[in-house]
Amino acid sequence: MKYITVALAKGRLADTSVKLFEKLGFDISEMKEKSRKLIFTDEKHKFKFILVKASDVPVYVEYGAADIGIVGRDTILEEGRNLYEILNLGFGACRMAVCGPLEMKEKIYTTNNLRVATKYPNIARDYFHKSKGQTIEIIPLSGSVELAPLVGLSEVIVDIVESGKTLKENGLDVLEEICSLSAWLIVNRVSMKMERERIMNVVSGMNKLINGVYQ
Repeated sequence: MKYITVALAKGRLADTSVKLFEKLGFDISEMKEKSRKLIFTDEKHKFKFILVKASDVPVYVEYGAADIGIVGRDTILEEGRNLYEILNLGFGACRMAVCGPLEMKEKIYTTNNLRVATKYPNIARDYFHKSKGQTIEIIPLSGSVELAPLVGLSEVIVDIVESGKTLKENGLDVLEEICSLSAWLIVNRVSMKMERERIMNVVSGMNKLINGVYQ
């Protein structure tokens, strides 16, 4: 029997994802051990679990190095890969938003070539260009984007918002919400055809778990 490979985003999402697989009866004992291993195997079910950087999960799934992946929808939208978005798992909930000083709320619509700092250039570009028909200048950052409006690097930012506490502490507000986000289960297109029954068993089990059908 062929192994089904599951790509998990390192960090908090992986911790919750692993618990889901454990509740479904998979052997994840290896993953509970503190080690530097990146590949873990459940020999009984012929499943392999690999830990990768969040932004790489859709890449592994699209190219078939992983059959299944669990990653935040922000990563899925930003990467724009050719794969199936199968199930909203609900955890890791947050939102993508345009944020900035409150006085920018009305100016967003009238500022020509608005400067937008973000870690998510594709999401920001799609939102402003396609949804709003507005021309913007993207300023890509990899660090704390909240700093950008405070020092004049940009007028606004596009970023993930959870509690909004960091924004408030820096004198910023949510000006517009782009979309809600959470962890999703994604599947390689070929794998869905070749291993449909085994993959759909996982999808069905997870769907029951997140809807409280069984604990």
